[in-house]
Amino acid sequence: MDRHDWCEVSPIGDLLVKGAVFHPERDAIVFPDTRSTYGALLDGAVAVARALLALDVKPGEHVGLMAANGLAFVEAFFGIAMLGCVAVPLHARHKAGELAYIIENADLVAVLTTAEASDHVEFMALFRAALPSLAMAADPARLALPEAPRLRNILLLRGDAAPGCIGHLDLQRHASATDAARVHAARQQVRIRDTGAILYTSGTTNHPKGCLLSHEALVRGAVQRARRRFRHAGHGVTWGAGPLFHIGSLAPMLGAIGSGGTYVTDTIFDAGRALALIQRERADTVFPWFPAIVRALLDHPDFNPARLPALRSFVTIGPAALIERIQCLLPQAELIQACGMTETAGIYAITGASDTARERTHSNGKPAPGIEVSIRDLDTGAPAAPGTVGEILVRGYCVTEGYYRDPVKTTQAIDGARWLHTGDLYLQDSDGNLVFHGRLKDMLKVGGENVAAIEVESLLCAHPAVKAAEVVGMPDERLDEVAAAFIEVKQGATLTAEQLIAFCKGRIASFKIPRAVLFISAEQWPMSATKVDKRVLRTRLAAALAEK
Repeated sequence: MDRHDWCEVSPIGDLLVKGAVFHPERDAIVFPDTRSTYGALLDGAVAVARALLALDVKPGEHVGLMAANGLAFVEAFFGIAMLGCVAVPLHARHKAGELAYIIENADLVAVLTTAEASDHVEFMALFRAALPSLAMAADPARLALPEAPRLRNILLLRGDAAPGCIGHLDLQRHASATDAARVHAARQQVRIRDTGAILYTSGTTNHPKGCLLSHEALVRGAVQRARRRFRHAGHGVTWGAGPLFHIGSLAPMLGAIGSGGTYVTDTIFDAGRALALIQRERADTVFPWFPAIVRALLDHPDFNPARLPALRSFVTIGPAALIERIQCLLPQAELIQACGMTETAGIYAITGASDTARERTHSNGKPAPGIEVSIRDLDTGAPAAPGTVGEILVRGYCVTEGYYRDPVKTTQAIDGARWLHTGDLYLQDSDGNLVFHGRLKDMLKVGGENVAAIEVESLLCAHPAVKAAEVVGMPDERLDEVAAAFIEVKQGATLTAEQLIAFCKGRIASFKIPRAVLFISAEQWPMSATKVDKRVLRTRLAAALAEK
């Protein structure tokens, strides 16, 4: 351990204030068609906070945020944090039922969103579907909806007023009527162990779980890595591929801002646009994260390593063949693999600067500074021998405080010694490197998104012709893994795969919809004691795919 290695932790809002004090004219955030300096971004964030104060939103209350990547999202996230409120980013691909559940479960008192023609998702239509009484609300400043009793306001960061919500012009009016000094007074009372955000992640139940993440968990590792691991010369320029409601993009953005760097991203991911943006802004660190995004970049006609001379860090995860390809194409860049999840506020282990090419190719690195891991035997729960696959447990400042309003799942996940039981399978070699071996629980990873099989199965079983449904993962070149469903149809009923997939559309996020449907009779279910043996189903699926 380097005795000169140290960290500096502050609440989320202070990251932006510090940047605006030391380099107000430096670009903090850049999109293809717009950019914002630290000074301007701080002004925007304070304006959001002032409006929330004017509507009597108090420190500690929960504020939802549903917007595409853009200045509106970043300003709102920092504005919420400055007040000591808890930000609850909402997945832009949620359907009405999923959104309604989270609004109620998270105890949201306000939601910030957008309503612009350029939005790729019509957010207000989603809110109207999730909250049917919204359209009839008499006073958008004092909502009283039976579907969400605690929700008082829906505010538009961009866009005109709509039934039940406060438009952008009224939002500005509320902000102008509130003294900015009140925002900074609230900001200075925020503690680093206060909850900074609740990020909802799919679990092994049919509803997502809200991970409680402190300001320290969200800031400490992200900023430390940006300052010491990813900084190469001057201030860093970091490109991220994904949506900012996802920890895989939110953490690098916070790291960039906290280290005085520039974060570069886009409203959507398009490989050609991304390559042009990385090249134009001379990004030195990139976070494509998942193999589907990496392959899209490397396979695009515009990809040319000679056009990326500034690139020095390439952070991703993937199979050995893909990692070797990256290292071959971009020898000037350090290939960095990592381990991470929402419950650990992102990265908890990472490859080292002195690791060999083989170590980078075949492992996900060692625990990050200040974080402990333990591989446990699957049968006994005792520490596993080196080189033995077991469940990885994580302990440290980064670990979630638990799942909001769910003490049972919190107790199941975090034991009395504060170890987080991740449900992921790893081995740790004799050098301390971690190697991923899949998931203990029945979870799919679709393009980097967690999808609980039981959530999809519950929906499939809601079809009137379905008697039983089991979902397993199916390999996919673009998304790595997608859902495949085994279906038993009720006696006397008829059903086609096309009909079942059509039934799913609009009821669940598109990435969760099965891409293959295999029909099975009652006697064909492979049973293991009292449960269906999904290992046998995966073998049958592989055989069926091989026959095609």
